[in-house]
Amino acid sequence: MNVSENLTRRNWLAASAAMAGGFAVSQGAFAATQQLNPAENSDWPPLGNRPPRLVTGILTTYFKGSHSDVLIGRLLEGWKIDGGIGPSLKLSSLYIDQTVKTEFGRELAKKYNIPIFETIEGAVTVGTKGIPIDGVLSIGEHGDYPRNELGQDLYPRKRFFEEITDTFQKYGKVVPVFNDKHLGPSWEDTLWMYQRSVEMKVPFMAGSSLVVGYRDPDMTVPMGGEMESAFAIGYAELDRYGIHTLEFLQCMVERRKGGEVGVKAVQCLSGAAIWEAIEKGAINASLIDAVAAVSLKADGAAVRSANNPDDHLFLIEYCDGFVAGALMTRSFAQSISAGVKLRGVEQPLATRAEERTVPRHPHFGFLLHAIERMIHSGKPTYPVERTVLTSGILDRVLNSKAQGGVRLETPELAISYTPSSYPHAPNPPLPL
Repeated sequence: MNVSENLTRRNWLAASAAMAGGFAVSQGAFAATQQLNPAENSDWPPLGNRPPRLVTGILTTYFKGSHSDVLIGRLLEGWKIDGGIGPSLKLSSLYIDQTVKTEFGRELAKKYNIPIFETIEGAVTVGTKGIPIDGVLSIGEHGDYPRNELGQDLYPRKRFFEEITDTFQKYGKVVPVFNDKHLGPSWEDTLWMYQRSVEMKVPFMAGSSLVVGYRDPDMTVPMGGEMESAFAIGYAELDRYGIHTLEFLQCMVERRKGGEVGVKAVQCLSGAAIWEAIEKGAINASLIDAVAAVSLKADGAAVRSANNPDDHLFLIEYCDGFVAGALMTRSFAQSISAGVKLRGVEQPLATRAEERTVPRHPHFGFLLHAIERMIHSGKPTYPVERTVLTSGILDRVLNSKAQGGVRLETPELAISYTPSSYPHAPNPPLPL
């Protein structure tokens, strides 16, 4: 099946309209996605002693260590989730779709006198006839939800966003919304969510915590550099961890000369076909070695000998001819790493996303810093178009895999945007 045939006619026509001019973000729409310039905001990441803004949490579930916990828990119990100072945000209300594993989230809400509502509208309005909050955290991750034939977890992210924005329409007020991880998961849902955010002028952010967390070694890709190749190594499930890997890769790739112009085609190769393509020059060999060198790896594992049929390579062809790859491998990697090869520079740049767990996943603390900034400024801290693109790439490579690894043209992913200049957390780590 052709990629475009997976779209409904309505969404395909909408996508075609949006792609006029390469799906470039219009000047009017970009005003709603303009990121702050860190160079002009020396107080990054803390915002200082600003009065807290009210936010609500729309959650699939809430158990200790869940995405809800490592974000919402910091609103209640401080940056380290063990007491002390937290962000300049105050939790006003919650909606919890499911109770899974424990009653931990409900018990914590009771401890801090946070009302839990039975509907999303109730949580957004805090039981009033208006919208008294300043922002929404929509965390559609974890819980007992089905998985489709592509391996996508069918979290209700689109339903959450639809009910949040329906409430905005009903009460005549729009506030910033953060969507945890990717949109969708299907491209149809991703496109719908993005288009609604633009139409309603909702300040909208989404994506992975890894793009703003620690990097080891500490490395920043220079803005506007001429790139020859880009490569990432990830691990675990293709849907859940593929988005983290693609986001970590994309936050580097988008900084290439000319900025982001979108993706022309994708392909998912498996097993021995991975190294056949690499031997033909699909990805710079020295870059693969550099990214493998900074990765956490299984004892005795070598990336080039990992011909496991459960390993998969996402090949991504951009509209400007640039090619990047993301190797998802259970047989080699135990971390997410990425790097780029710059033209005229012999040594590739490569780094690993730090996912340390003490104090309780600190990379989520730095993600919350970025969310906090959006809710105070009313402007996304970095462009949601990055996550629109990575969500589309992930959906399409999973379709390629399901179709035996065919190359799929992706005209719907001709998404251009201005790259982010928002910094990741530097090493040595900043205190939270």
